[in-house]
Amino acid sequence: MAGGRRLSPACLFLAVALVVVVALPELAAARTRRYTFNVTMATVTRLCVTKSIPTVNGRFPGPKVVVREGDRLVVQVHNNINNNVTFHWHGVRQLRSGWSDGPSYITQCPIRPGQSYAYDFRIVGQRGTLWWHAHFSWLRATLYGPLLILPPRGVPYPFPKPHTEVPLMLGEWFNADPEAVIKQALQTGGGPNVSDAYTFNGLPGPTYNCSGASDTFKLRVQPGKTYLLRLVNAALNDELFFAVANHTLTVVQADASYVKPFTADTLVISPGQTMDVLLTAAASPSSPAAAFAIAVAPYTNTVGTFDNTTAIAVLEYDGAPQQSALRSLPRPALPLYNDTGAVANFSARFRSLASAQYPAHVPRTVDRRFFFAVGLGADQCQSRVNGTCQGPNGTRFAASMNNVSFTMPRTSLLQAHYQRRYSGVLTANFPAAPPVPFNYTGTPPNNTFVTHGTRVVPLNFNTTVEVVLQDTSILGAESHPLHLHGYDFFVVGQGFGNYDANNDTAKYNLVDPVQRNTISVPTAGWVAIRFVADNPGVWIMHCHLDVHLSWGLAMAWLVNDGPLPNQKLPPPPSDVPRC
Repeated sequence: MAGGRRLSPACLFLAVALVVVVALPELAAARTRRYTFNVTMATVTRLCVTKSIPTVNGRFPGPKVVVREGDRLVVQVHNNINNNVTFHWHGVRQLRSGWSDGPSYITQCPIRPGQSYAYDFRIVGQRGTLWWHAHFSWLRATLYGPLLILPPRGVPYPFPKPHTEVPLMLGEWFNADPEAVIKQALQTGGGPNVSDAYTFNGLPGPTYNCSGASDTFKLRVQPGKTYLLRLVNAALNDELFFAVANHTLTVVQADASYVKPFTADTLVISPGQTMDVLLTAAASPSSPAAAFAIAVAPYTNTVGTFDNTTAIAVLEYDGAPQQSALRSLPRPALPLYNDTGAVANFSARFRSLASAQYPAHVPRTVDRRFFFAVGLGADQCQSRVNGTCQGPNGTRFAASMNNVSFTMPRTSLLQAHYQRRYSGVLTANFPAAPPVPFNYTGTPPNNTFVTHGTRVVPLNFNTTVEVVLQDTSILGAESHPLHLHGYDFFVVGQGFGNYDANNDTAKYNLVDPVQRNTISVPTAGWVAIRFVADNPGVWIMHCHLDVHLSWGLAMAWLVNDGPLPNQKLPPPPSDVPRC
């Protein structure tokens, strides 16, 4: 080597051997995990309603996908139904694998009936609970399942090892076809019909008519043992309170990132979010029947209708008699449906682990700052053809960020970006702030009409971004669970009222803020997030209340390539669907 000492053959051999020995455990641990998803219709009965629903491999919810951190995951999807379909691997960073992210018309064209596509990506730097779901229209009502990321072999959890791990998908059941529900809402301009029940792993439980023991999820536990509940809120349109009667839960993970453990009697989990919690069964159960209700109920401040029901599952101790009186189980006291204070107090307790092994790399400086006003709005009645106007005051419901309601393109934005063919597909002029500032959480402005467009924010590679997401009171203040594809972000601040840059910035947590991929903008409040744009591609950020996404509450980040080969978007796979 010029300018240095040459290694002797013996030293060179030893150096190479050491590199091989160090690398072998990692190489041996990383595997390619392959799954096949056959999307088919299956007949399912709930609440005395029998209907045909889209499923993966005939199962509802769909199959559990299990990988280890560092693994490559390949999922071959065969679409055997009459709908277009795509799949999103919710929360996966998709580093340079944007072609596998899945949102229809953003990173891919849909998989048409009779066609197939292989999602192929690696799990890098993530461990915990994520999930997968359809990302076309409202198909995720039944097309969803857990995605469990285990640590590499030999790496323990940073909390006591549980006796058993239990995925628990919280969902919604519609007696009607969800596709017909949203189609009708978009036709009328009004709000959609609400769901008929909430579910635990697809089962509504005994609080609903024509639903009994066979439709109730039961978690059987042994006294004194600790269980890891891997919670996922897969509901279409509802944030949920969650609790287990007479039991305390310890939160240890959020959105596949470890958090400083804390205990809670009641959890709040928004659509798209995941949470790992430890439940320790009592050594001597207090209930004579040794069985307790696990309950979920909605949190909302909507001015419209919502599914105001409570669903229960059963926590049942070994040795307990089979429950014939499920409705009389001890139940937890859940907050009122509009208890924003309970939600805020719970959300404020999340902190990243921020340890030597799991550091929190919080951006300390910011290259670009954005302020997004998020909320509902309206379209003028004459702005749509062949529909009615059953929204507020004879308008049609819409939703927007910075008064731009996202128009879904008819081709893949990622394909257009890769080919540099933007004309007629997108414009790179999404506003960094509302066009007309107003009192966001006060009296709404007289003009509530939105604009429409497929507008994106272009970012140079490695740009450090801060976004303040501000809820608005237009047509009523609501919480909005915002999900960012392709990235995790740090939640550096949040509060109520209008964001005040002069005072609120000084209160940011830049030491151990929670790291998430989905965060709820507080009702009549704001949240500030930061991330580094180090993943080239086109990444949608949208509300995970599907009705709001259908009304246009979304935007997209267009992250350009970096200068190095490993900082560039690779070509699309040969089987990528075409529009």
